[in-house]
Amino acid sequence: MRTNTEYLFETERLGFRHWNEDDAEVLFSMAKEKEVGSPCGWPAHKTIEESINVINNVFTNPENYAICLKETGEPIGTADLMFHYENKDECELGYWLGKPYWGLGIMPEACTHLLKRAFEDLNVSKVWCGYFEGNEKSKRVQEKLGFKYNRTDENVKVSLLNEVRTNIVNLMTKEEWKQLYSSRLDN
Repeated sequence: MRTNTEYLFETERLGFRHWNEDDAEVLFSMAKEKEVGSPCGWPAHKTIEESINVINNVFTNPENYAICLKETGEPIGTADLMFHYENKDECELGYWLGKPYWGLGIMPEACTHLLKRAFEDLNVSKVWCGYFEGNEKSKRVQEKLGFKYNRTDENVKVSLLNEVRTNIVNLMTKEEWKQLYSSRLDN
């Protein structure tokens, strides 16, 4: 259990901060589970050193956050806003959650806050989000958040797993977000 954790922002149950090497052991404990990474397109971590490498080389985006339970201060997953489109006023929302925390409504809570950050603080016009066919948990999160179907991409190369998959791509515009979350904006 961590004490005196300073968060960049918070929800009722969650705190958001950046990952650091001190998180490697807890990251490894979650990321070594095949059921966590495989649906997202990455292999299970085999060593703590691999988790340190991910922290230092993958979780470096300034909009990548360790999602922490405020009651323990420990990371339980990741949420990320990625700006890899030509149009810099659009981003992609990515996320994953440690297996012990599935089914508790944590990811919709976390992603609702990240959408608010994207549309209000970062002033994007669109947020994209996708899932690989068969990832029903991620599909359900996106439905709960209010994303709308945009397209299906066939034969997507998943290089980290040496596979080809089907990716379902969903979209939310700023206008749609304002309509869906107008009652929450006043809080």
